This record gives sequence, structure tokens and C-alpha cells, in this order.
Amino acid sequence: MTTTTLGRTKNRPVKMDQARAVLITRIGIVVVLLAIWEVAARSGLLYRDVVPSLLLIARALARLLVEPTFYANLGVTAGEVALAILIGGGGGVAVGILLGTNRFLQRAYEPLLHYLGPTPKIIFFPLLIMWFGVGPGSKVAMGALSSFFPVAISVAAAMREIDTVLIRVGLSFRLNVGQMISKIYLPAMRAPVINGLRIGLGVAIIGTLLAETKLANQGLGYAVIQTYATFDMPRMYALLIVVFLLAVGVNVVLGRYTELRSTGRPSDAH
Repeated sequence: MTTTTLGRTKNRPVKMDQARAVLITRIGIVVVLLAIWEVAARSGLLYRDVVPSLLLIARALARLLVEPTFYANLGVTAGEVALAILIGGGGGVAVGILLGTNRFLQRAYEPLLHYLGPTPKIIFFPLLIMWFGVGPGSKVAMGALSSFFPVAISVAAAMREIDTVLIRVGLSFRLNVGQMISKIYLPAMRAPVINGLRIGLGVAIIGTLLAETKLANQGLGYAVIQTYATFDMPRMYALLIVVFLLAVGVNVVLGRYTELRSTGRPSDAH
């Protein structure tokens, strides 16, 4: 057995212990937060319908998961978010690559991305309604607009970090623009692109749901605002839990994919 193998064998139990400690800490935080919520619900210090008990929320969640209307709304929102990230994220990747390969455009337009990126996109929603109508189009546009900026900024920054040797190799083989993008740029900045898409997906979900709460007759955002209007707090919290878990699940999948592609194996502590 080589020294390297022995070192890996010794480090493996340590990493497993660290991963176990991280998992236990996460579970402990969740348990503490749930306990605080339940105490607040039972204490009477807050209006009981505003902070319902965990049992009422669990019952509402169980009822929600067997309702066909929930899955219809979920399908609408999922389709809108998927189309939004396809348009906004794809556009962000293209613009980021363009700015990364052209110094003039980078100096002229990249500051605008940084200025407009933090702007709350909801202020553009009235314009999007006029341009794309009151149907799903305005919600998709809202999600796409929200996801475009973090992806474009991330890709533009990653383009500047690509090893110039790789670019020279591609140019020496006389690769065209499409080949440079597919064989040099994207493989070299896979992790930053996926991380940018993870952020873009998060803000696309927020933008789409926010648009649905403003003007819609279907979708999870519409369902949430309807429960608020009827003051059905347990059902509203159940819907928020579902949205949160779905967003976390997709984010975890993308994060694990990034780790597998960058290291060849999953990290011991995700």
C-alpha cells in the first residue's frame, strides 16, 4: 500500500465524521426552529391563526398533496419557470460569452449589468403585462428578466478566468466561434456557469411567483395569494413549504452535478 493510499484511507474517516457532524448540526437547527414555531403557536402571544401549530400545517399539507388542482397549479408554475430559465439563462450565457470575448463591449456594457442587476424587477411588471399580456407570457418574461442578470454577470466574470493557453490552442486549431464556445469556453467554465444558473433559477422562481401573485388565475403564486385572501394560513404555509422544498431539491441536484463534473466524485460535505 502506497503512502498516498494510506493518506486517503486515514482522511476518509475524518471526512465522514465531519459530514456526519454537519448533518447533525443541520437537523438540530431545523428541530430548534420547529420547536420555536410550535412554542410561539401555543403561547398565545401571537394571533393563533397567523402562526398555526405544526399539526395544522401538516394536515393542510397532506390535504394539499392529494388535490388535483395543486398539481395543475404546480405544472403551470413549473412550465413558466422552466421556460423563463431557458430564455433568461440562455440569453445570460450568450451575453456573458460575448462580453468576455470582446473588450470594447465589456467596457461599454458590463457596467450596465451591474447597475441594473440589483434593481427590483417587479417595477417592470406593468410594462411586461402590456407587452406580453395578462397570461403566462408576462410571468415567463418576469422570470426570464430576473434570471438574465446573475447568469450574464457570472459568465462574463468566468470568461476572464479562462486560461489563455486553452484559447490559444483553440485558435491554433482554427476552431470557429461555435466550436470555441462548445469545446473551449463552456468546458473551461462549467462550474461558474452552473452556479450562475443556480442563482438565476432561484430568482426566476421568485420573479415568476411574484408575478403570479399580482395578476394570474393559475399557478402556485396565485394559489398562495388565494389562501391569503381567504385567511387559510395552514394551507398557505403548506404551499410555501412545497415551493421551498422543490427549489431546494433542484438546487441540490445542480450543486451535486457541479461537484461530480468538477471533481469526478461527490463531495463529502455538501
